[in-house]
Amino acid sequence: LLHYGVTTDRHRHRLQQIVCQAIDSPLSDIGFKQADAAGLYLKDNKFSNVYVSDMLRARQTAESILKHNCSCSALQIIYDSLLKEKSFGIAEGQQMKEVKELAKAAGQSFLDFTPPGGETQEQVKERFKTFWEKLLQQIGHEHWDMADDGIQDAPVHVLIVTHGAYMRQAVKYLMEELNCSIPQVLNKSHMLSLSPNTGLCRFIVSLEKEKDWFRHTQIHCVFMHRADHLQLLQE
Repeated sequence: LLHYGVTTDRHRHRLQQIVCQAIDSPLSDIGFKQADAAGLYLKDNKFSNVYVSDMLRARQTAESILKHNCSCSALQIIYDSLLKEKSFGIAEGQQMKEVKELAKAAGQSFLDFTPPGGETQEQVKERFKTFWEKLLQQIGHEHWDMADDGIQDAPVHVLIVTHGAYMRQAVKYLMEELNCSIPQVLNKSHMLSLSPNTGLCRFIVSLEKEKDWFRHTQIHCVFMHRADHLQLLQE
């Protein structure tokens, strides 16, 4: 699970740290460098499936990552609107500090605040639930009969490229409603913090089949918001 790279709007002074869903900004030069760094970091991972938000910044991030991975050259990317960013309503395009002021006036934290006309956390969660169920069924039907030689050589390795606020609700759902286990070194506040651009989260999911339906039996978070690859940009 991966957050897209920095966009052009983040590097315009007057729109620095804006919040947006409807503004479909492309990656900036730094964003492409971040995506390339993530691609080099993941180049030896053989992905069986790739799901990406249909927004431009996520598409460009995924394409930049996969160009470094020769095992994915023939892989079809699935662009899915269920993975797009949370809608921020009247706050679309505003600076983050302005939205934080709106949240403060409403007596809420920035991360929990829903601007008028925006999507609630519950609505974003429902979108992810729909995607999750669709994902399990597709993965199950495509790969159920393939051998699994253990975690290192698991035949099913899925890459999902999406957005920060959406990722937070997805992780919250996995933890609180699907009982995802987490590493002892991590706490809940870190799990539910916003991911850095091109931050990586890894989950191991076990499935079982009942008749023609697939469901998870266990979910474990291996790491959260890893950004080791970005160190290469600072050297």
